[in-house]
Amino acid sequence: MSLQTSEVYRCLEKKTLVFGFEILDLFVVFIFLAILNFVLRGFAYKFFLTWGPAGLLALGLKLGKAGKPENYLLHLARALLMPVVFSAFPLAPMRVRFIKSFKKGTT
Repeated sequence: MSLQTSEVYRCLEKKTLVFGFEILDLFVVFIFLAILNFVLRGFAYKFFLTWGPAGLLALGLKLGKAGKPENYLLHLARALLMPVVFSAFPLAPMRVRFIKSFKKGTT
């Protein structure tokens, strides 16, 4: 009876890249390509009008994300969509400020 062994990868936290792009980047490019393909379905030069901007978007993502951390697009979208001011108690009622008014002649 021999000991069974299996291969274990060292880099479990390594980015998942396809052709040098993260999965989210490819998703954005292909969604953009699908939208352009749907909108420009009746044009004569549809191939160039859909793949050209999608290729430029892919190139822009590749060059724009150089040196950025993993999931940069996701974190950027979250930062842009989140409110600017955070509150510890968002469901708490607004505070009412009471100002004591002093009338002349009263102590």
